[in-house]
Amino acid sequence: MRAAMARRTQVHSVDIADNTEELESPITIESGSLAINDDSTKAPQKDLWERPASLEAPILPDDGSTILRFEIQLARIMPPDGEDLKVKRYVIYELSVRQDSSIIDPQPASIQRRYTDFRNLYNILKKEFPNKMSTLYFPNKVLVGNFSADLIAERSAAFETFLTHVTSCSTLRDTPAFLHFLQDNELSKACQLLDERRNEMAIPLLENCFRLLNKIFMDRSRPVLLILCRLVAACTMSPVPHHSAERWATLALSRYDTLCDIDLLQLYIPLLHTCTHLWWQRGLDQKPITDRLEEMSKKGINTKSNVTLIQAIHNLDPRTETI
Repeated sequence: MRAAMARRTQVHSVDIADNTEELESPITIESGSLAINDDSTKAPQKDLWERPASLEAPILPDDGSTILRFEIQLARIMPPDGEDLKVKRYVIYELSVRQDSSIIDPQPASIQRRYTDFRNLYNILKKEFPNKMSTLYFPNKVLVGNFSADLIAERSAAFETFLTHVTSCSTLRDTPAFLHFLQDNELSKACQLLDERRNEMAIPLLENCFRLLNKIFMDRSRPVLLILCRLVAACTMSPVPHHSAERWATLALSRYDTLCDIDLLQLYIPLLHTCTHLWWQRGLDQKPITDRLEEMSKKGINTKSNVTLIQAIHNLDPRTETI
């Protein structure tokens, strides 16, 4: 499915391999699935369902390709029984996204979504692309029995099939609606935290967003580069850079190599200036970056812009973060 998304790893600005799995900071992802949780030492958790463990190992490719997998690992009824009786209860589905190769992806991305999130995406895509959605089954709303294990299991399987179908078709995959489904909740929260100067809490959310989008879209696609630059900005906004700042900045520089997207080039010069300052802070050799700026200047490109990286990002994708 991602055969057309071959990754180019030649690097001119810095000498480092474009290996996303090595560069990403690991985030522990809870895994699980849908069947009543039973613990002999505790009362059963009525509000948690897990998928029964499968006796069959997943089929993995042996030809060097990758397979994108969506799995509903578990579901929770919220709010828990007996809490906040004024709030109408609903089910949160924990969606795990993996890109398996000859081994199971060791760093899946995980997001939580409600039935209404899946349904809204389905309705938008069906309205805009009826022919591409005509054969796809989507579970209807029900008036009673929303919290039964059978219904949650049925919906989970349908959601997995739905997302697999969307990502298999570039027309559906590249829609704003699908990108909104994948990142908007977490990205909005991260930007709010950045606005409140709580960068340490925002960075894990942005890392998970990057990990998720990087599994679904091309390495140098607009969504991936935008979230990667936002992550670099978040790591370098404080006087003392985040411990992972150099890692993400190095990856961002390598991803920008040979990029031709004019819109995203608006971020490149602020990114280079951000990395120059970060390299100075870390005592690293700035020459490869300053040479790149000088090379661009000789080509008539204005490299003296005072626009910061976060300001450049905000110009392309306005959010709540302070600029």
